[in-house]
Amino acid sequence: MDSKSLDFEQPIIELEKKIEELNALAVENEILAPEIEKLRKKADELRKSIFSNLTRWQKVQLARHPDRPYTLDYIDLICDDFQELHGDRAFGDDKAIVGGLATLGGQSIVIIGHQKGRDTKSRQYRNFGMANPEGYRKAYRLMEMAEKFSLPVVTLLDTPGAFPGLEAEERGQAEAIARNLKLMATLKVPIITVVIGEGASGGAIGIGMGNEVYMMENTWYSVISPESCSSILWKTWDYKEQAASALKLTAPDLLELGIIDGVIEEPLGGAHRDPEAASAVLKKQISESLTRLMKMKPEALVNQRIEKYASMGAWTVA
Repeated sequence: MDSKSLDFEQPIIELEKKIEELNALAVENEILAPEIEKLRKKADELRKSIFSNLTRWQKVQLARHPDRPYTLDYIDLICDDFQELHGDRAFGDDKAIVGGLATLGGQSIVIIGHQKGRDTKSRQYRNFGMANPEGYRKAYRLMEMAEKFSLPVVTLLDTPGAFPGLEAEERGQAEAIARNLKLMATLKVPIITVVIGEGASGGAIGIGMGNEVYMMENTWYSVISPESCSSILWKTWDYKEQAASALKLTAPDLLELGIIDGVIEEPLGGAHRDPEAASAVLKKQISESLTRLMKMKPEALVNQRIEKYASMGAWTVA
């Protein structure tokens, strides 16, 4: 089994390997062409069958795929003139959150997102995408700057959660996230948020309050990860699949619950199969949202955002 492939992807990968082997032989033997075409059709049918029936846990796995595009990948593909800005002007520069100035479709923006690493060294450097308080304070500084210069804010969420270490708590992790939420509730510029991978708990919402919130097709967004939920309820991670199902954490679930405004379609098989195509759809959605929100007055943006979050949930009066 390919170390990077997921268990439910394996039948597709095996077929693709056979096609590659036959392609190599077909250079000298044209008789193999019909067999190759037959296998390609079979692979396409299998891919459609598997990816149209994914469980919630399988979508969680897909959101964590090691080849999935991260924030800097998307910035490189959808933005021009990105200038990264560093530091919170108080403690240091958190590498788990990146942000700066960029141009998207001719519109200047401030873009902020969680950043993971690809290998052991970069994962440690990025702290596995888990931000410390200085990361959220860096984001706070960039959002204040965006308001000062009347620039819309785009945030990309992809984190297993805010860093839970003692040093993060000592430096005010909860306070840093809470200050961001207060700022984002009243920021007088448009905010567009997209979950591009994992959207876990306060680590995600700390840069995730937007006028319009979207999720890419194979992502998840929840107050807790399936493993942690399983650990709390069953005292073991063995029930993570049941926890994922109960949490209703996929994009269609949250669209139905009214938490997000839309689902951004991914290439068949996930964004990692075709990052350029995934980026094109993401850019289109952000551009459409920018066009719509930039027409609104600052007061209307704030009121819309507050009403959006105040209306979430359901309750009855006894």
